[in-house]
Amino acid sequence: MTTPILVQIYKSPRKEEMYLFVEKSRGLVEVPTTLLEQFGEPVEVMSLLLSPERKLARADAAEVLAGIADAGFYLQMPPTAEELLRRDGQP
Repeated sequence: MTTPILVQIYKSPRKEEMYLFVEKSRGLVEVPTTLLEQFGEPVEVMSLLLSPERKLARADAAEVLAGIADAGFYLQMPPTAEELLRRDGQP
């Protein structure tokens, strides 16, 4: 079982529904400069204690934790058109 970590979530001012998850104690230090340039000035959304079992709206918590452990961050991309249709109740 993975130990929960305190995660900071940022949203992109340039791309709706794009979020960046990082370990709060590390901040944005491990996020590549090129990604931050494309992401825009990160806007803090929330902090939360994240464990693999925690339910997130659009991401799998275990994948988020793995991304943070491997790369120092996890980037949640905006939903695709297909995902939006399913979310709105379409088949």
